[in-house]
Amino acid sequence: MYARIRDLREDKELTQKQIGQLLNMSQTGYNQYETGKNDIPTKILIELANFYNTSTDYLLGLTNEIKPYPRIK
Repeated sequence: MYARIRDLREDKELTQKQIGQLLNMSQTGYNQYETGKNDIPTKILIELANFYNTSTDYLLGLTNEIKPYPRIK
């Protein structure tokens, strides 16, 4: 799971600091998610899935399908 959020960030050529700002947290706090030192709270997981236009299942490693599910309206 942790490698996926790092890979998605790097694919967009963003820094940990930029993603931390997006999530209203410090670079250090976000780094703890990417390295697996802290579990990612559900709220943050959803925000990352929305930002990267993928599913939480993809971020969690439950599927290799990066395309998100249809959204509930």
